[in-house]
Amino acid sequence: MNKISNTAKKTVHPPGYVLAASVISLGGFINGYDTGSIGAVTSMPTYEDTIGILSPAMRGFTVSLIMLTGAAPAILAGQLADRFGRLQIIMAGALIFALGAILQGAAYQLPMFLVGRALGGLGEGLWLSNMTIYICEIAPSARRGTLVSTPQFMCTLGICAGYFTCYGSIHLNGTMQWRTPFVVQAGLALLLAIGCLVVPHSPRWLLLQGKRGQAIKELDRLDFSRVEAEKDLLGPAAEQQSAARTTTLESFLIIFRRQYRSRTLLALFVLGMAQLCGIDGVLYYAPTLFAQAGLPSQTASFLASGVSAILMLLISIPAVLFADRWDRRTSVVSGGVILSGCMLLIGCLYVTDSVHAYGSGRWVVVVSIFAFALTYCVTWAVAGKIYASEIQPNNTRAAANSLAQGVSFFTNWLVAITTPIFLANSSFGAYFLFGFLSLGTVAVLALYMPETRGLSLESIQETFHKPPMITNLAGHVRRLFGLTVAGARSGSGSEGPTGGQREDGEAIEMSGAVRVASEGPRNSSSAGMAVAGPLRIGAMVV
Repeated sequence: MNKISNTAKKTVHPPGYVLAASVISLGGFINGYDTGSIGAVTSMPTYEDTIGILSPAMRGFTVSLIMLTGAAPAILAGQLADRFGRLQIIMAGALIFALGAILQGAAYQLPMFLVGRALGGLGEGLWLSNMTIYICEIAPSARRGTLVSTPQFMCTLGICAGYFTCYGSIHLNGTMQWRTPFVVQAGLALLLAIGCLVVPHSPRWLLLQGKRGQAIKELDRLDFSRVEAEKDLLGPAAEQQSAARTTTLESFLIIFRRQYRSRTLLALFVLGMAQLCGIDGVLYYAPTLFAQAGLPSQTASFLASGVSAILMLLISIPAVLFADRWDRRTSVVSGGVILSGCMLLIGCLYVTDSVHAYGSGRWVVVVSIFAFALTYCVTWAVAGKIYASEIQPNNTRAAANSLAQGVSFFTNWLVAITTPIFLANSSFGAYFLFGFLSLGTVAVLALYMPETRGLSLESIQETFHKPPMITNLAGHVRRLFGLTVAGARSGSGSEGPTGGQREDGEAIEMSGAVRVASEGPRNSSSAGMAVAGPLRIGAMVV
């Protein structure tokens, strides 16, 4: 009876790492809330009466400014977090964002509003980089995908909440119509800052600082499995990584050293291309895209803001719940194929003049835009952020991931600021550009992206000690070429300076799979035997 009651007691309260991840994921909600509300805010009549009517270029700059100013602090956030702590930097970012939201909500002129958005970007840049890192470091291996993807789910929830807040606040009197969303943002940011004082510190960061005793205490607060902790976090591999402590400047430079460079570049590529696929062009300018397809303006706004936000939220639920059941590599590659297919299909419809205010062409465009946004939420939005964080070793994770997040901020801003220009000059140019960028991303990741699902953060590093698929493919080609050349030489009975033996040895050695060094007699028969030995070894490797 006591055992049953104790079991029931445990099931009532979620583990500490779930509660901590939920608190920090509030940052994702705030980010999505701003994305979902800023477009509606800047188009409200009371906003235009107070701030002034913005030109299309100025409106694009105002909306995207938060991403531009977020790039620089995002790059530095990892180094600061390595020195001062993940939670301290997240809390500082939340407080700066709260100040920016207050300035935006209290503004009576455009300059003050822009200063508020610039401060909001600085705050987001600090917390968004470290939010993912913190959750990645406190999560057990079996739950890491779901927990790290929680901020993305909260982001879609925030987009939906931001839209409906503006839909409701439009019925308020006076300037509170457009000021209300910023009041909500300031309150949420202060709540996030308070949450950072409550949740446990990252045990991996504590180990990096040499605070093993405190790390063990925080593991208990997080309800982290002691078996997994002893095997991974507190094992010899983790101690070796923790011993490699660096200064703030060194932590930035070290990520480009030979042993870390491939993982750093892979994270930069994943997060950067996840934005260059055009997702923010769809999120910010969906009403324009639908109107361009021939839908009435009111219908376009409803589809873009209401239905898309709700569907993205609903599709994110299974994406988060099954994040640890779907392979990262499969998700990214298959999702990229669909993303590029949607963009290229829309581009082809426009270039062949198949889209009009009547007929089925416009509905194909509408469905393709929805399919693009929903596919992104299920695949790249989830797997990309998880992968970029978990492939880094403990001593470079914050620096590499923050740099990648900075690249993401910049490419995000680049898409947001240039999409209206593309749409104004060409009906199909933007779609072809984003489609081919997505297709190129799929090709690169299919060759260089090892699978990481279900592995501990420490054991993931071992997968990068193996040659990537492109290297293995090149090795197979070299070995096959070596087989052909060796067979031809053996059949002709010719002997080179090393009797045919050395050339085959070099072919196998260049593949990186097997190193062969042999010196045999330089007569024809011995040469044939010398060739046969290495070829059998190469065949076993193949």
